[in-house]
Amino acid sequence: MANKQILDVIGVGIGPFNLGLAALLEKTECRSLFFDKKPCFEWHPGMLLEGATLQVPFMADLVTMVDPTSPFSFLNYLHEQKRLYHFYFFEKFHIPRTEYNHYCQWVVKQLPQLHFGCEVENIEKTEEGYFQVTVLSSKEQRKTYYAKHVVIGVGTTPYVPEKFHSYLGDQVFHSSTYMNNREKVLQANSVTVIGSGQSAAEIFQDLFSRQPDYDYKLSWFTRSKGFYPMEYSKLGLEHFSPDYTRYFYNLSKEKKKTALNNQALLYKGISFDTIAEIYDLMYERTIGEETPNVHLQALTELTSIEEWDGKKHLSLYQYEQEEYKQIESETVILATGYHPCIPDCLKGLNSLLEWDETGQLVIQEDYKLELNKEDSQNHLFVQNGELHTHGIGAPDLGLGAFRNAIIINQLVGKEIYQTYKNNVFQQFGI
Repeated sequence: MANKQILDVIGVGIGPFNLGLAALLEKTECRSLFFDKKPCFEWHPGMLLEGATLQVPFMADLVTMVDPTSPFSFLNYLHEQKRLYHFYFFEKFHIPRTEYNHYCQWVVKQLPQLHFGCEVENIEKTEEGYFQVTVLSSKEQRKTYYAKHVVIGVGTTPYVPEKFHSYLGDQVFHSSTYMNNREKVLQANSVTVIGSGQSAAEIFQDLFSRQPDYDYKLSWFTRSKGFYPMEYSKLGLEHFSPDYTRYFYNLSKEKKKTALNNQALLYKGISFDTIAEIYDLMYERTIGEETPNVHLQALTELTSIEEWDGKKHLSLYQYEQEEYKQIESETVILATGYHPCIPDCLKGLNSLLEWDETGQLVIQEDYKLELNKEDSQNHLFVQNGELHTHGIGAPDLGLGAFRNAIIINQLVGKEIYQTYKNNVFQQFGI
């Protein structure tokens, strides 16, 4: 190892969280590299609908919540883009999703340690305790790097129930690829949206707004109890705070599971504005006893998809009435959410990783993965993989900078970024 360069940290995946880590590391002397198998930075490109906004304030950028003076802040981005006065008159906290994506791309261009088109194939521990990281580039060139620490930031992956996998294609697809398929969808004679979250609502709203220019039947089904709004009261939002994360982490596993089940509408559901816009358009479309070719129904689960005579036949179960109904639909859009991803590159560490009884990684409060042969110096950290241990704030953009501050202070061995304990007005525990 004497002739090998040892980096301080390698980041696996370049989504907003690891991108924020790279930006915040600029205040340190850490030697770092970040890799992502995608050819470039794109944040949920399949859902960059015009008019869609972030569901968190613009301060939930990559750096502001721990370093508001950073040159990588969203406000500095606006300054550099000559858009400060435009934003000032815009008078909104929630920025367009397309602008957040462009802001992140602006940050990417300033950080040479980011490498796209490079897939991390394997991570192993050397005899000296360092991490050996094997990376395959888009040019089929394989290279090995060494680092004291690794931060896994691959996020979540689109989830589709296994029983529908065989039907996936141009006519049945996950909501994450909606924009890639929209032109084909608009040419269909019938479209069905499945799901009750923000993605399902935005897709339905987009298709409903375009329906007069096309000729398709539009249906929206969810197994949820209703098309309910996401909890967005100010005291409810305090659950997305370092204080609640700390409280949640110290609960028992059983209490954590119960709490997550009871908090679904804190991080799932539909924004009030989206529901209102859909309802208002529905109201306008029914003036003069007009009947739009639209069907909305909750409490109804898609149980199967079959295909014959070139058509998709959907079986739907209304579980309160305990009755089935069958419909035909040329296109089915599955807004069935996302699941945590344990990347294949961790297989080389399988013998070291600690797993709980449910098959999930054991994660310490400071975001380190528990290793059964842990040394005191070199660590493996995780970003947005700790919902089961740290609670509903794990995927929230507003806590990304805080988590990165905790990680960076450990990487450097001193407090580079100050964090606070009393960030909310309420108290969560005794």
